[in-house]
Amino acid sequence: MNQAVRNSSLFVFFIAMAVICTTSTVAQVGKGLIDPNVANEKDLLALPHMNAETVKALMDARPFADITALNDFLKSKSLNDDQRKEFYGKAFIHINLNTATSEQIQMIPGAGRKMAHEFDEYRPWKSFTQFDKEIGKYVDKAEVERLKQYVFIPLNLNTATQEDFMTIPGVGKKMAHEFEEYRPWKNKAQFEKEIGKYVDKKEVARLWRYMVIEEAATQPAN
Repeated sequence: MNQAVRNSSLFVFFIAMAVICTTSTVAQVGKGLIDPNVANEKDLLALPHMNAETVKALMDARPFADITALNDFLKSKSLNDDQRKEFYGKAFIHINLNTATSEQIQMIPGAGRKMAHEFDEYRPWKSFTQFDKEIGKYVDKAEVERLKQYVFIPLNLNTATQEDFMTIPGVGKKMAHEFEEYRPWKNKAQFEKEIGKYVDKKEVARLWRYMVIEEAATQPAN
């Protein structure tokens, strides 16, 4: 094989590998913040404006369906806007990049109406690579990484790996195995039936938020 042919073959190989890596990264869950739905009592008590009474009430009330429900709870405990923002600097319930409302996006500390518009503008979100590229047009890399902590892109129940599933707060190897065990997934009702064998309805609903089924890839789970 001459040098030109060898170089051409290597070029094709690296392009193919790049495509594989890009397409396999279909969904992610941001890391770096405490999830109030699964955090232990010690970690919750260490958060801004938390005390024993509030933490007990929070643990009794969870899981919260979304960040709006958590926000309402914190309001009921008399945390004002600034106090909630401080809390959200350390703890948050991930928002779905493809379905979150403008109000939910603006609960991210430092994310105003303009950033909420950009989150909406680039839908549907397919990967964090896309997020890095598009949001990186407006803020620097450090800010992109900070914003990423607050969001998720739904995981495809039929193709995600155990490692992917375990990026969901509170999901360990056993539950990740169950997600794989019942493939192929067809619909939400099947998910509720099968995963409902292991956890209660509220936890099933919490887990479903992070999912999408291949046949309905353009309609992420709410």
